[in-house]
Order: sequence, then structure tokens, then C-alpha cells
Amino acid sequence: MERDPLTNAFTIDVEDYFQVSAFAPYIPRDHWDSKACRVEGNVERILQMLADHGTHATFFTLGWIARRHPRLVRSIVENGHEVASHGYGHERASDLDETAFFADIDSSRKLLEDIAGQRVSGYRAPSFSIGTRNLWAFDCLLKAGYTYSSSIYPIRHDHYGMPDAPRFAHPVRDGLWEIPVTTACFFDRNWPASGGGYFRLMPYAMSRWLLRRVNHLDKQPAIFYFHPWEIDVDQPRIPGIDAKTRFRHYLNLHRMEARIRRLLADFKWGRMDEIFLPGRIGSG
Repeated sequence: MERDPLTNAFTIDVEDYFQVSAFAPYIPRDHWDSKACRVEGNVERILQMLADHGTHATFFTLGWIARRHPRLVRSIVENGHEVASHGYGHERASDLDETAFFADIDSSRKLLEDIAGQRVSGYRAPSFSIGTRNLWAFDCLLKAGYTYSSSIYPIRHDHYGMPDAPRFAHPVRDGLWEIPVTTACFFDRNWPASGGGYFRLMPYAMSRWLLRRVNHLDKQPAIFYFHPWEIDVDQPRIPGIDAKTRFRHYLNLHRMEARIRRLLADFKWGRMDEIFLPGRIGSG
């Protein structure tokens, strides 16, 4: 089947399995350095998948990862992809005050730029943690030199979500745009249409239908996201986690890589900056 002509944004949140927010009660932050990182090998597999399909993408990368694995960041750039910020230590924006949040996003951007050798324009908050209670975060992002954010998920969720937010790219400050992760609207409600656990939970045909609905009905590019650990079937299992967390994290990991490859074949994909910045937002 011929791919639709509209170019969608393919994004990866570069973090390791032990840095997932849901694991925070089980793996203290000061234990991270004792964990064997698996992110490099997983990102290399993703880079190969993208190369196989002639696709470029945006990698929202933790500063913590970049500092320990600078070669990973350089490999992303050398393969023609965009490097963007996921903050430094995967702390939710909603858990930080303005001073701490600015320090986090400023240090991560500068570190990524030093390693990548190119400007970092974009930011994605861990766990989509910008919402109605911390809209001041956009002032911090603008001050830190970012041009766009992809930090709001306009759905209802037990850990995040801003269901009344606009579904598509919109200005939040003069010089700063928010580009939300894609939802589909029906029955007067926004439904998740891309990425992560939803993509692993739903049948592939449903995910494809939702993305095509956004492309054809809304005539808007979609923003898809996932994490490197989601293709890692052999990652260590975390003992003692609650049933809901275990289900969400490990569901269908063994199917993920094949589904990603189908998705890359079924749609046209590109980088966030190349889709949204030229003309519409301005490269700053």
C-alpha cells in the first residue's frame, strides 16, 4: 500500500529501562550508576531500523545518558537525526520549582549542544509533566533558548494529561510553540493515538487507523513516540513492582520491533524540527 504523502514526526525518548518514572519507588536515583546501561545497543537497533526505511527522527535525550554515552549522541547526529532534550535526570517538571526546572533544562541543552555540535531546539518533559499547574515552565523553556516543546499530552491519564489543551501545534509564548503528542477525537473525548504503552496495548491495525484518521480527517501531521527499552525483550526484570506497573512496562515488548517496522513502512516520517520549524514556527 502506498504511503500517505503527509509527513509525520517520529520521536524517541532516550532513557534506559531503570529510569522510567513508574520505577522511581523501586529504583532510587542514586542507584542508577550501579545499573548496567542497555540504552546504547537499543538506540543502535533503532538507528538501523530508521536507516532501513530511509527515515529521520527526533531523539529526545536525557542529559544523564548523554554525559555517560556521548558516542550515542554523536551517532544520532551522524545518521542525520535531530537531538532534542528530555531534561537531565528524568525528573518530572511537575515535581520541580521554577529554579530547579530551569537548571535542569538549561544544563541538559548546553550539554547536548556541546556533544552534538548543533543547536538543540526542542524539549519534551518526562512523563508529559507540563500541565495547568506549571505553565510557568514555558517561560523557563523560552529563557533557556528552546524553540518548541512537546510536553503536553491532551488526554486523561492517572499520571499526566491536560485534556482541554489544543490537540495540535500552537504558540504558548512569543517564540515558543507546544507540539502535543497525537490524539484522535471522537465521542467528545481525546484518545491516545500514538506511542508507548498504548501502541503496545492496542492491535497494530487500531494504531494505524487512528494515525490515518488524524492525517485524513484533521489533515495534521501525527507525532509518534516510544522508548529504546520498549524493543528490549531481555532487559532485567524489576522485582517487587506492583501489578499495574508490571503490566504497563512489559506488555508486548516482544512484538514492538516488528510493529515499529510496520509503522515505518506504512507512513512517511521525519524530524520534528524539519516538519514544524521551517516557516511555521521559525528556526530562531
